[in-house]
Amino acid sequence: MMRIQFLGAARQVTGSCYLVEVDGLRILVDCGLFQEREYAARNWKPFPVYPGRLDFVLLTHSHLDHAGLLPKLVREGYSGPIVTTSASQDLIEIVLIDSARIQEEDAAYKRKRHKKEGRKGPHPEIPLYTVEDAEKCLPLIQPVRYGEDVALNGNVTARFHDAGHILGAAMIELEYRRNGTTRRLIFSGDIGQWDKPLVHDPSVFREADYVVMESTYGDRDHDAPGDVENLLCDAINQAVKAGGNVVIPTFAIERAQELMYHLSRLVREDRIPYLMMFLDSPMAVDVTDVFLRHREYLDEETHALFREGEPPFRFPGLKLVRSVAESKAINSIRGSCVIMAGSGMCTGGRIKHHLIPNIARPESQVLFVGYQARGTLGRLILDGKEEVRIHGRIYPVRAGVSQIQGFSAHADRSALLKWLGFIKTPPKRVILTHGEDGAIRSLAEAVRSRMGWDTVVPEYLETLELD
Repeated sequence: MMRIQFLGAARQVTGSCYLVEVDGLRILVDCGLFQEREYAARNWKPFPVYPGRLDFVLLTHSHLDHAGLLPKLVREGYSGPIVTTSASQDLIEIVLIDSARIQEEDAAYKRKRHKKEGRKGPHPEIPLYTVEDAEKCLPLIQPVRYGEDVALNGNVTARFHDAGHILGAAMIELEYRRNGTTRRLIFSGDIGQWDKPLVHDPSVFREADYVVMESTYGDRDHDAPGDVENLLCDAINQAVKAGGNVVIPTFAIERAQELMYHLSRLVREDRIPYLMMFLDSPMAVDVTDVFLRHREYLDEETHALFREGEPPFRFPGLKLVRSVAESKAINSIRGSCVIMAGSGMCTGGRIKHHLIPNIARPESQVLFVGYQARGTLGRLILDGKEEVRIHGRIYPVRAGVSQIQGFSAHADRSALLKWLGFIKTPPKRVILTHGEDGAIRSLAEAVRSRMGWDTVVPEYLETLELD
């Protein structure tokens, strides 16, 4: 008997975390941070399962909503292996240390601000976890290769397959053998798009008994891939003509590198004027170094650029920014520039410091190139709020606001159905997670009506029995 409990990403996008119990093992697949404001309190609660009783953690990839609670898990008692790919291992170190520093800085800032204002916030004025907590996770990570069999015990095997999402991202296949019978449980992780730059296409499966699949874009399709560079080009040229800046909230992993890929093409093809472009994110700079160290994960088109002397992460006008002093100096530049900074949903980091001088300027553009979860500052801006609160102050939103969907590292509705369609024998059950309520229900109805497959949408903390 297999049993799975949904400890996160159930009828919401973030906090991916699933407890699988099979053959006496207790396996945690992902351990993600809750990033939607309405669910943030869950980050502070004790884990629904005591971490000391877990046998394995299997990690699909390094994004915070899949790995961001690992330091808390280890601090509360987990001491077993954390299994993931080698590229993810390198990225996780960057992501968790950066997240811990932000937790510490935000806690210190809130203590200072709340003391000055004589009030308390909804969460403790202490970091959710510290840099020391994050560092204690790192020795537990055990890297594996795509396709390698990882024996969890005599009857249960795990395999990691390329998800085509970000560098090192994986789909996880759990195979359970008992009395001559085999059951396969597939965790899709975050499914990438086909024909995207930098990484390979997502892996597909011919058979599966159970599929736990993401549904982030389950109710819509992205812009056509060919439109991405045109839209990016138009946004930059519009801001330059008006004398403003282009401010791009940027995820440090994959999105920053993909942006540089497209910007390098626009520069080399003279489709945009020469101007300074800043990647203002020490974390994104470190992640770019990981890309260069793990070129085996990159696709052939990207390898060809390196061979031809046109590396996508170096081009005229690009400045990689690490120091705080350099970051502050950007906002004193006269003339237009492109500012890429984290965090990608404007929940913290340097992007807020660049929004403050630009968001009230009609000449400037705020360009979103990634998903904005409900309740985040990025989502509020994208949804057309006339005023937003940044660092305790209210600012009017007068800058142009737009979004390019084609940058997404997630498969859209059509691609999700395409991915499922490779499975030739109907699974016993398709389980949809990692999506907002409308998206997840829309995809569930499509799977039921088009394929006739048993499809369920679990609630938070719900447990499903799998025969």
